[in-house]
This record gives sequence, C-alpha cells and structure tokens, in this order.
Amino acid sequence: MFVRRGRKTGTGDAALLAFLVAYSVSSFGTFLNLIALALFTLEVTGGPLGLGAVMAVRIGAGFLFGVPAGRLATRYERRRLMVVADLAQAAAMIVLGVAGQAVGLGGLLVAAAVLGAGNTVFSVSLRTSVPSMVGQGRRVRTNGRLVAGRSLGTVLGYAAAPVVVMAGGFEAAFLINAASFLVSAAVLWLLPLNTNGSGRETAAVPTGGPRARVTAGLSSVVLGLVLIRGSDAFGSASHNVALPVHAGAEWPGAPYAFMSWFWTAWAVGTIAVQWVVRRTDHGRVAWLGERAFAAGTVLMSVAFVVAFTGLPIPVLVVVLFVAGLADGLTEVAYLSRLQAAPEAERARLFGLSASAETAGFATGMATCGLLLEVAPPPVVVAAYHALPVLVVGIVLLRLRSRRSGAVGVLPSVAKAAKKGS
Repeated sequence: MFVRRGRKTGTGDAALLAFLVAYSVSSFGTFLNLIALALFTLEVTGGPLGLGAVMAVRIGAGFLFGVPAGRLATRYERRRLMVVADLAQAAAMIVLGVAGQAVGLGGLLVAAAVLGAGNTVFSVSLRTSVPSMVGQGRRVRTNGRLVAGRSLGTVLGYAAAPVVVMAGGFEAAFLINAASFLVSAAVLWLLPLNTNGSGRETAAVPTGGPRARVTAGLSSVVLGLVLIRGSDAFGSASHNVALPVHAGAEWPGAPYAFMSWFWTAWAVGTIAVQWVVRRTDHGRVAWLGERAFAAGTVLMSVAFVVAFTGLPIPVLVVVLFVAGLADGLTEVAYLSRLQAAPEAERARLFGLSASAETAGFATGMATCGLLLEVAPPPVVVAAYHALPVLVVGIVLLRLRSRRSGAVGVLPSVAKAAKKGS
C-alpha cells in the first residue's frame, strides 16, 4: 500500500515513485503512438476517410467502455484490470509493429478498438484506486504527481514521434509504445499495490445516517461537475484540431516548431501543478473544491482563446503556462472531488465521467473541422470554449439556488470530514 510508514523506512514513497515513473513512461508511449498511428493510417488507407474511421473506432470504443469500466472496477481487483489493459494494448502495438502495412484497414480498426477500450479501463481503474493506494489524506498530492507525469510524457511523446518515425519507421514507434505498456504492466504486477479498499477506507464526504438527506444534493453537485468536465472536453477538442491550421498561418515556414512551443509551454504549466499542490496541500480533504474546479475551467478556456489571438511568442508562452496551470489544477480538483465518494460509488462515477469526457471530445473533434472550413481558428476556438464557460455559469447558478439545501451543508460536511481525519 502506498501509505507513508514513517521517515525511517520510506517504503510507500519508493513504491509510489516507481509507479509514477512507469505511468509517465506509459504516457510517453501513448502520445508517441497518437501521431505515429495517425500518419501510419494515412499511409495504409490512402486518405482521410480511413483515418477518420480509425479515430472514430478508437474514440467510440473509449466511450462505450466508460460505464462498463466502472462496473468492472467495482467487481474486480483494479490492479489486475490495469495490467490486462496494458497487456492488451501492448499486444495490439506488437501486431502493428511486426505486420506493418499487411494489417490493412481491418487490423487498424481492431487495434484502435483495443487502444480505446484499454485506455478507458486503465484510466477508470487508476482514478478509482488512488484513495485506496495512498489514503484519502494524500490523494490530492498524488493526483498532482499523476497529472505532472502524464504531461511530461505527453510533451516527450509528441516531440519524439517525428524523430522515431524518421529513424526507425512506424514499426519502431509501435514497438516502443508496446514496450512502454509492458513496463507499466510489469511495475503494476510486481508492486504490492492495494488498489481496492480493505474495508477500513472512509469517504472524505460522509453519507448515510443523519446526513442521508445530503447524499442526493451532493450527487447533484458531482453530476454538475461531470457535465462541466464533458463540456470542457468539447472545448478542448477545438484547440487540438485548430492548432495545426493556426500554426501554419502564424509560422508558415515552421508550423511544427510553433506547435512545439505551444505544447511545451502548456506542459510546463501542468507540471508546475505538482509544485503548487506540494506547497498548499496539507492533507485537507476539502482542498481544491467545486468552486476552484469551476473557476479553473473558466480560466483555462479564456487562456486558450487568448492564445489564438496572434500574440508575440513571449506573451504566448506566459498565456499557455497559465492555461496549463489551470488545466492541471482543475484536473486535480476534479479527480480529488470524485475520489471523495465512497468506494462503492467511486468507480461508477469515474466510468460515467470517462464516457462524458470521451463524448465531449469526440463531438468537438467531429464538428470542429467542418467549422474551420468557413471560420478562422480564433473564432472557432472562442466559440467552442464558450460552451464550458456557459455550463459553469449554469451549474454555479443552480448550486447557488440550492444554497439552503445540499450546497449549504458543504462547509459543514468538509468540517466534519476534517475533524474525523
């Protein structure tokens, strides 16, 4: 179990560090694969239609497995689920790496389905497991480290993709991705992780007993957060799709260099989240609550919209750093809030969240390209990011209208949880 045993042993911290390194390696392979698989699909299918089909299957599988993944994470040992998900994705990448173009479109579709479903099962299992692994008091700090590790893997994966493909071909990229999954699976299998609660874990937000009437209100709050998260994924799809077009207009001679600046500055902001969490979190279960999540979502959307207004590079770097910082903090706040639910409910919440996030991102991806045909990137990004800002406003107004009900007891719930800890 990743629980601090004391300064003399440090066993829990060493195990946690090993897991975080493995998670970062797996993230590196995943984002290396995103670029390599897209280019490989274009080469195999000969056009954007095949690429669209593969992307649709990958995203669709992730969406369809959201709720079932929550059920699986409730019934089975989550460590084993994560290992199986890693091994399945590694097998798909090995097949692509060995067979090459011989896999054809059918093989690509199967691989895309495995990747989409495997990523969702792994993500839901991991997010649900954090309180069991480290305890409720350390979940915020651990989420910060996970966000930082994934962001580092994202940037390195994006940066390494063209180098690996040019040096060793698509097959090398796929085999490296497979190796990253195998590293993650091996670490998960070898470490003595307690990914399922032992029965002693207590929720950070109490339910039942004399406060049973609060449960319905708190569930509405959480559902509101899930709705915000889904709309945020919709908005985020716009800057992902519009960035190549915008980069080509800003730096016609070196669009990839512009994109590297863009994502690196964003990643530095998300990695800085770990420093912020370490300086501000003191094991308080109420840290980074619903209002912080809502405010961070708005700040992130505004920062991304501003980033597409043709700023000088130094100013752009600062704006993207703010976007990354807000992005990371909102994710930490969101994960930590859902992890405060009782273990029996937590997996289902994360399964629902995975489906909402995937649906929002898929819808944004599917429609954003069409709008870019008739409107410039700044207009499209602003229009798409207006949705999460609007949803945040609606959710906050609804919470305010219920101040005398569930929302009104949130402070007392936090105080009671803190006293119990």
